[in-house]
Formats: sequence, C-alpha cells, structure tokens
Amino acid sequence: MAVELRKIDTEQRNPRTAQIDTLSTLDMVTLINEEDHRCAEAVRAVLPEIARSIDAIYEKVHAGGRLFYCGAGTSGRLGVLDAAECPPTYGVDPGLVVGLIAGGAPAFLKAVEGAEDSRELGEADLRAHDFSARDALVGIAASGRTPYVLGAMDYARSLGAPVMALTCCHDSEMSRHADITMAPVPGPEVVTGSSRMKSGTCQKLVLNLLSTCVMIKMGKVYGNLMVDVKASNEKLYHRAVSIVCAATGTDEQTAQATLEKCDFHCKTAIVMLLLGLDAAEARAVLDAADGRIAQALRQRKENG
Repeated sequence: MAVELRKIDTEQRNPRTAQIDTLSTLDMVTLINEEDHRCAEAVRAVLPEIARSIDAIYEKVHAGGRLFYCGAGTSGRLGVLDAAECPPTYGVDPGLVVGLIAGGAPAFLKAVEGAEDSRELGEADLRAHDFSARDALVGIAASGRTPYVLGAMDYARSLGAPVMALTCCHDSEMSRHADITMAPVPGPEVVTGSSRMKSGTCQKLVLNLLSTCVMIKMGKVYGNLMVDVKASNEKLYHRAVSIVCAATGTDEQTAQATLEKCDFHCKTAIVMLLLGLDAAEARAVLDAADGRIAQALRQRKENG
C-alpha cells in the first residue's frame, strides 16, 4: 500500500515547502499562497473536459433528471456543500443536486473511518436515492482511487447514466470508470498528502463551475444576476429588491411593491416591470420561454 501511495500525485513531497516548518509566519503564509496560485492554472488546463461535463449534466437536468456528487472526506464534504448551496442561490428543489458522502450525514462533521473503503456502500447510497439513467453522477476523489466513489461510478455506468470523475491525479483509477475525467493537477501539497489544501481548492473551483454553469444554462441567471434567488432571510430579501432594480432600472420602492405582488419571485417581477404585465401574465410569458427572461423578452418583441 505504501508503495502504491507514493505513486499518486497527491502523495508526493513538495520540494518547495520542505523547510516550511522553519519559516516565519509571514514567509509561511506567503509560500502557501504561492502554491495556491497553481490551482487556477490547473483548472484552466482541463476547461474542455469541464465544459463537456457541464453539457452532459445539463442535458439530464433539463430533461428532469438530477445531478449527484459522490465522495469521501474532504471531497465528499465539498460535494455536499455545493449541493446545499444550489437551492437558496438558484431557487431549485433541494433534490435537484444531491451530495453523497461516505458514512452519511455524520461524516460531514466527523470522519467515519472505513466508510470510504466500501464499493458496495457507494452503490447502496445511489440505490437509496433511486438513482437512474435519467440522472448524472460526478465522482470526487483527490487521489482518484477511493473505493466508495468507484462503486458508485460503476453502478451509475451500469444503468447508462453519464459519469464524470473529478480527481487531482494524472491517469487515475477513476478515469477508467468515467465517461469524462476532469483532472486538475496542482502538484504536491504544501503538507505532504494533505489533499484538503490545493487539491480541495481545485475541486471547489471545478464544482463552482459545474453547478453555476448548469444553472446559467437553465435560465437561473439573467445577465449576471441570480434571478431565481429565494428571499428566505433578510439579506436575501434585500438582494431580491436589488436584483429587480438592477435588471429593470426601477427604484427600490417600485421593486419591492412589484415583488410583493408575485410572492417575491425576482424573474416574475422583472418581466412584469419590463413588459408592463401583471403577475399572472408574466408567469405565462416566462413559462412559454422555459423560464428564461432573455428569451421571454425576445419572444415578446418578435410577437409584437
């Protein structure tokens, strides 16, 4: 096992940080920051694979399927985090993006030893969520070899679902179980084997791209405004008002009054103001445009 680990990119020793324990605090954080800069470049190198993954996920989600993330440890937590942030940001159903972590919910806060070593558990967790060919799976593992993730990936592929791998190693085991492999490789960690650092940063950057771009393609963004945000707290209430103001050029009082007429749904309020419609008419126009504001405006203009 030790020999096998030494061959993995995420387990290599970093010669640039070999003396980090002797540095001053400022030199220490400067060195770590310099290493972190490698993450964005590593992600840039795999943008074509990320774009292909986004298109594959969008095809399933737009047709009524779901996006699943599956991982263990840091990788699993990052997937759960990304999934949890989609409903409040984009107003989607909590079941649309699902994050699975080896060991279940308790593993998010405290490591569940041994859970990641079971292929059967990965398959069982997908079965428990009625995963099918209508869905898409992104397996996440910095090392590219986690049995829990491989088991889930193999089960998903057996059903005919698109399977993507997100790893931080070249030519990983996961790549041989995936339709598309996204492998940003930022080099050895600052602290040998601590893949929650650069590898975790790369994974977070890629997950941001996947969910954000899928949501944009689904019409959850107008311009660069998150127009399906749910006003579930005071901050988001004020953000909704700000979004309507920015999209329409109206004042805060008018934006708030319009939002109150449509259950504080930003997209509906924006269409109401831009096209001079009531809430019911605006909803109908949006429905005809698959929920996309730009398309709704274009169709309205074309139809006179």
